[in-house]
Amino acid sequence: ACLCLAAAQPQRIDMVTDRSASGRDIVIALDMSGSMETPDFALDGETVTRLAAVKRVATSFIRARQGDRIGLVIFADTAYVAAPLTHDLPAVARALDEAQIGLTGRSTAIAEGLGLALKRILAEASPSKVIVLLSDGRDSSGRLDPVQVGQLAAEKGVRIHTIALGPEDLETRPGARDAVDLATLRDIARTSGGQTFRVRSTDDLTAMAAELDR
Repeated sequence: ACLCLAAAQPQRIDMVTDRSASGRDIVIALDMSGSMETPDFALDGETVTRLAAVKRVATSFIRARQGDRIGLVIFADTAYVAAPLTHDLPAVARALDEAQIGLTGRSTAIAEGLGLALKRILAEASPSKVIVLLSDGRDSSGRLDPVQVGQLAAEKGVRIHTIALGPEDLETRPGARDAVDLATLRDIARTSGGQTFRVRSTDDLTAMAAELDR
């Protein structure tokens, strides 16, 4: 019996905390409304949609954050977690690449997306919590005030960086269709101690990612 037991090589597996990580948690909250299909960005000499440009740049950003935990929340009519906070950065990049417009509707529930990102990041113990909110429109949920969500984040020690995407914004062209609500995104970032980035082109998007990475 002892010989058979030894041949089976029984093992006990203990869970050990990963001590190699930086302790920084980052949740990307990505607008997946219908306007993200607008083809007004350029990649490799070709005109592409806003979403395609964001996927290219954000994937590089995610893969560069070795030692951090990254999560992904996408939102349109509603919000859902596409990737939970994890050190498995290739899995998050894969979830971003597979995200498709239309899965959760085509409007822009910024407050819901931000609220879900905040809920998930607060559920984890981390000394540094950051949300990166990217949108190309204006909040259409009507159920929550996105600035109030930003104020709650500030109270909980979560910093929010906002990216206003697209060539038009409501400050310069109030009547423009699908213009981004720059003022609201700026208020969210300012309230939580974050930064706002105005992105009109792929070059702006790349520079923004480099600054966030720094």
